[in-house]
This record gives sequence, C-alpha cells and structure tokens, in this order.
Amino acid sequence: MMMQERTHSDATGAILFDAALSPQVGHEWFAPDYWRERDGLRMQAGGRGGVAIIAAPVGECVLRHYRRGGLVAALLGDRYLWTGADRTRPFQEFRLLAEIARLGLPGPAVVAARYCRRGLFYSADLLTRRIADAQTLAECLVAGRLDAELAEEVGALVARFHRAGIWHADLNAHNVLVTSEQLYLIDFDRGCMRAPAEPWQQANLQRLRRSLLKLGAGRDGEAAFEKAVWQPLLYRYGRTLNP
Repeated sequence: MMMQERTHSDATGAILFDAALSPQVGHEWFAPDYWRERDGLRMQAGGRGGVAIIAAPVGECVLRHYRRGGLVAALLGDRYLWTGADRTRPFQEFRLLAEIARLGLPGPAVVAARYCRRGLFYSADLLTRRIADAQTLAECLVAGRLDAELAEEVGALVARFHRAGIWHADLNAHNVLVTSEQLYLIDFDRGCMRAPAEPWQQANLQRLRRSLLKLGAGRDGEAAFEKAVWQPLLYRYGRTLNP
C-alpha cells in the first residue's frame, strides 16, 4: 500500500499522517488518557520514560513522546526550539520512516506524527505500528541468545541500511528488534539520509559495539567477544555491504 501523506493543522499544532491507513487522525490519538479510558493502553519500559502501546483503529501502535536526555532535560524537559514545521523532530522521523518503507527496509511502519507549538518551543509525539512478538537485541544478549548466527543477522541488517545511506543516530542493542522472521531497526529520531561513506558507517558500528560491551557481551573477555560475536557480525556486514 502506497503512503498518502496528509497534514492537519490547527491552533494547537499539526499532525502529519498516512491517509492510506486512516483518513483522519486527531489529537486524541496522542493522548494516553484517551486510550486508557477505552481500555486500549498499556505501558512498556524502554527509552526515556517508556512508551505506550495503544489499541488504535489501525491496529496496535507504539506511542512515543519525544523527551530530552542529559543535562538539558532539566532545563527544557520535553520542549524543543521551534525552527519550522518541516524541521521538527517528529516530521523528520516520519518522512525518514516513510523512505525506509519505500526502500523495503525493515523499520517500524509510521502512522502519524504531531507537534504542539507554544511560542518559541514545541513538544512532539510519534505513532508507529507495533512490531509483534519481538525482543530487543539487548534482551537476547541477557538471555544468552546472542550467538554467531544472530550476530551475522545483525551485521546484515545494519549493512542494508548503510548501503541505502541511512544513518541511525543511536545505533545500540536496544534499537535492534529480533523476531522469528526477521530483524528490525527502530527509533530513527535524529536519523537522516547520507551519502554512503566509510567514516560514518564505521562510527555507527563502533557505537553498536560499545553498547554490546556495556550490556555485558564481553563478560568472558574481549577476545572471546571478538571471536563469538563481533567478527561474525563484521563478516556478514562486509559481505552484505559489498556483495
């Protein structure tokens, strides 16, 4: 199904949505209390403050509210500086996810994005279709399921995105989803399209490596990690990037 991008603007802000999925998307779709009153909400850990799983008319969706991290969070909370609608975090992520879908890459299917503007600042939300029966790569690692075979699949996944020139701003083990059928990359906030180039591709891989080691993938020693996980991952990455 081809995406049909539509925008609804009002005094509150604007909603960018896929009219092929739903002809109308209102502000209530982004309100957890709205879904809670209809027994259509459950919370899930992950990210900054977790995410909400909602039973939307288009199927189960993940509702993510954009939140700042680090020291700036204490000052601005969930507010971002307004520099124009097309430069808002949700609208940029919506369009990147739409491009990912167009390219046939395994990312979350985007439903809608919203910003609410207040003077010089805005707050934002994103709705994507939930990927069912998935575990994060981090959860697989903790459960002892990160072996050479899975590592090779991760390498192939990352290479497919890199070949297409898609840069993930926070490539870590929490943003790789594993299902029985395939792997997915999620959370493309601040991601963008870039001309394929080795420096940023290698920097992306090193970010993933640090994440795996931080989560305990190297508990048997870095040499063991290299042999069991990282070398298989790099091998498949290279074969997929340059077939």
